Amino acid sequence: MTDRPDPTAAETPDPTAEAHAPGAATPAPPEAAECQDWDPLASLRGPEDPPLDVLLSGTVFFDIVFTGMDRLPQPGEELWSKGMGSSPGGIANLATAAARLGLRTGLVAGFGDDAYGDWMWQTLSEEEGIDLTASRQFDDFHSALTASVAAHGDRAMVTHGHDLPEPLSSLIARAPAARAAVVDLAGETSWWAELARKGALIFADIGFDATGKWDPADLAPLAHCHAFTPNAVEATAYTRTAGPGQAVRALAEKVPLAVVTDGVDGAYAIDSSTGEEAFCPAVPVHAIDTTGAGDVFAAGLVLGTLAEWPLDQRLRFASLCSALAVQQFGGSLAAPGWGDITDWWRQLSDASSGGDLRAAYTRGGYEFLDDVVPDHQVLGRRRAQGTFALRSDAGRH
Repeated sequence: MTDRPDPTAAETPDPTAEAHAPGAATPAPPEAAECQDWDPLASLRGPEDPPLDVLLSGTVFFDIVFTGMDRLPQPGEELWSKGMGSSPGGIANLATAAARLGLRTGLVAGFGDDAYGDWMWQTLSEEEGIDLTASRQFDDFHSALTASVAAHGDRAMVTHGHDLPEPLSSLIARAPAARAAVVDLAGETSWWAELARKGALIFADIGFDATGKWDPADLAPLAHCHAFTPNAVEATAYTRTAGPGQAVRALAEKVPLAVVTDGVDGAYAIDSSTGEEAFCPAVPVHAIDTTGAGDVFAAGLVLGTLAEWPLDQRLRFASLCSALAVQQFGGSLAAPGWGDITDWWRQLSDASSGGDLRAAYTRGGYEFLDDVVPDHQVLGRRRAQGTFALRSDAGRH
């Protein structure tokens, strides 16, 4: 097992070097030096706050996405794709989404000691600013990898990986304290109670039950959670209800904040700690890749909760972030930053001022962004890459 060196202690790279080392990140454009990051929680921070806003734990995958396919290949057939992108995947989707929204994000994960692992570590820690002090790179261990083929709104995936040499629960004790954590009910749950006891808000999610049992006993760890954010299929199956509206009410009896997402049909939420109830329609966009959309939604919800926004605003902001993400290829690197959010808001406002009735209607639900978006240029965010050194052409096809 290898402890990664502190990036701040590394030698300063030679700015005159002409070669760009294989596996290294694409250099930032010169204009980035004139931009600033944005901390939406700056006015609420105090000296006694923990060092992290949110702590995450899970498996990191190296994702390769092939796009621009007319159809999926048949058995024994080779097809050429018109576009290809690569990015960190798995729990990296959520970590990147949270960091890009200005949350001080910590990730507990195991990395391989191969080129994929090196690149993902550098991308997440140095470019996205994610705290990896409790993560580890294991010797003689290769990264988990997923190859995805997208064609006409459908996709097929192949994944390969192995169990980590040691469980993540052994690493979590080393993680810095956090105000919140986002967890998976299907993952390791032994450390949740201690985190909640220390005051962290636990946001839980759950995946599709391939067994078809949908056993309500699976929800027992919600006793330690502040929020639960399943999708409509999961929520109705576990609660034995007929629709997301009924499901969210059933789940509100288990956690203070219950949220049920229903894709293009919107999202439902009940916050019993404040007495608020809300429904938010989905933001109308042309979706080209839904990978990680739920993770981006969760990151937006965590930010809104820590910022103490009203429930309706939390739900709308999370839905907006998710909508912006699905317009890009690349999973984690499709997550929007504050520049993307600001651009959307200003373009919508301009269209509304120009007499666009649909834009005016949409803008009415997001007027709170006037007090949220930065008033200065912020750092741009990278999208998926075609190789370690070249930008992806996935979005062109």
